[in-house]
Amino acid sequence: FDAGRISAVRQMILAEEESGRRAALAKLLPEQRADFRAIFEAALEVAAESGEAPVPEVMIPLVATRRELQILKALVDRIAAQVFAEQGRTLEYLVGTMIELPRAALMAGEIAEEALFFSFGTNDLTQTTLGVSRDDAARFLGPYVEQGIYPRDPFVTLDIEGVGQLVALAAERGRAARPEIKLGICGEHGGDPASIAFCEAQQLDYVSASPFRVPIARLAAAQAALG
Repeated sequence: FDAGRISAVRQMILAEEESGRRAALAKLLPEQRADFRAIFEAALEVAAESGEAPVPEVMIPLVATRRELQILKALVDRIAAQVFAEQGRTLEYLVGTMIELPRAALMAGEIAEEALFFSFGTNDLTQTTLGVSRDDAARFLGPYVEQGIYPRDPFVTLDIEGVGQLVALAAERGRAARPEIKLGICGEHGGDPASIAFCEAQQLDYVSASPFRVPIARLAAAQAALG
């Protein structure tokens, strides 16, 4: 990501009013259009070279409402149609969203009417639920854990009593609206054994972790699945 994109994403996360979110989104949309086009062009290129068509999953971040996702999904569909018309070929693709905001978790039933998959971005969901910046957490979370305010660092092991309940609620409401919806988490929690055990208990479909955490994640996921 370039600095402008990072700044706009940060502005969207920290916005206290809808006007702030809209201003950040206006900065991101031109770059998102280019990203969407690149996804479909690359997928068609892979299909032509390999003879096997991939199924791209286009994941929209930081969605707060169904309408927000509806608008962006329509944009994805328009760009896909343009690329397919230009190249005279089509392929299947899926559109889903990150669940990174408490409101998105609470409104997951409505959002699932537009999304084919959810990925719980638990790094940002932890930030937005606890009101704690991950960048600043190292300055004070040690004493918080020592004094029992949190049982452990919530950016390392998922805060099951708080953030975890939002994940569980969103999974339940998402499945109620769309039983076949694919659910998973991404972030540092995807490589933490205790967090993975929670994901297994919620019957999530996958965990995604940093590359160096993948061996631990695979082992922890297997252990959780076997009970």
